[in-house]
Amino acid sequence: MQELNLTDRCQNENSDPYDIFIFAINSQVTKQKYTYRLAKFFDFINIEGENIQQRCRIAIEKERDGNSEGRWLLNNILKFLQAQKERVERKEITGATVQNFVKAVKLFCEMNDIQIPWKRITRGLPKGRKHANDRSPTIEEITRIVEYPDRRIKAIVCTMSSSGIRLGAWDYLRWKDIHPIERNGEIVAAKIIVYAEDEEEYFSFITPEAYHELKKWMNYRIESGEVINGNSWILRHVWNTKQGFKRGIIDSPKKLKSSGVKRLIEDAIWNQGLRKKLDPGKKRHEFQADHGFRKWFKTRCEISGMKPINIEKLMGL
Repeated sequence: MQELNLTDRCQNENSDPYDIFIFAINSQVTKQKYTYRLAKFFDFINIEGENIQQRCRIAIEKERDGNSEGRWLLNNILKFLQAQKERVERKEITGATVQNFVKAVKLFCEMNDIQIPWKRITRGLPKGRKHANDRSPTIEEITRIVEYPDRRIKAIVCTMSSSGIRLGAWDYLRWKDIHPIERNGEIVAAKIIVYAEDEEEYFSFITPEAYHELKKWMNYRIESGEVINGNSWILRHVWNTKQGFKRGIIDSPKKLKSSGVKRLIEDAIWNQGLRKKLDPGKKRHEFQADHGFRKWFKTRCEISGMKPINIEKLMGL
C-alpha cells in the first residue's frame, strides 16, 4: 500500500491533528516554541486535556462539529488576538509576541485544513519589530564565554559565530558534514553542511580555528575510547570514567540536542559573569545566548563588505 501524501493525511479522519501540525516543523527548538504557543491559545479558549495531542484533537472536533458551521475556531482566534492586542496596549507584551502566537495557531489551522481569513483578521494587529533591540556579543565577551571550563564550549562558540548557523542545526550536524579546505597543505577554512539531507539543507563555512576546535574535541573522544566515524554526532553528552559515576559511557554516545547546547551556552554566560538578573521593567538581556552568535556573524560579514545576497545564502535565509 502506497504511503498517503500530505493532502490525504490531512483529510483522513483518523489522522492525529498534532502529528500533522508538527510534521511541518523541522527544528526541535521551533517545535517546542510552537507547541508552547499553541497550548497558550488552548488555555485561553478553555480546551483542556491530558496532553497537547488530546487538546489538539478536541479543538479539531469542536471545529468540525456540525453545529459550529465551521466558525468555532475563527471566533475563538478573534477573541484571543483581541486579548493579545489589549495586552500590547498595556505594554505587557510586544507586537512581535502576538505575531509569534499567530504563526503557531496559523500553522495548526493550515496543516489541519481549517480555512481562516488570516489576512483580514491580522490586519489590525500590532506589528513586531523587524530587528530586536539587542546586540551581538563583543569579542571580549565571546573570549570570556569560551573560557568556561567545558571541553565543548569553544568548539560550539567558534562554529556558531563563524558560520552563522541556528541553534537547531546542532540536531543535524554529524562529523561527515564538516569538510576541511586546504591550500598549500594548510587548512584555511572548512565547509559545513547545515541540515544535511533535509529539504532546508544549505552550506556555510567556518574558520580554521573553529575546525581545529572541532577536531580537537573529536580527537579527545577517540583517545577516550569512542569509535568515531562520519555518522558520529558532533556534539554528545559528557561522560565520566571514574567509578561510581553514571553520567555517561564513552562508547555509548548520546547526542547533545540543541536544547542541551542552549543550556550549556547559558551556563557559560551566567558562570562567566556576563549575565545578571534583569532590572525591573526590562524583559531582554543585552545579547541573546545562542542567537547572539548568529547576529555576530551577520555583523562581521556586513563590515567586511560582503554582498547581502551572499550573506543570506550563508545564513540559510
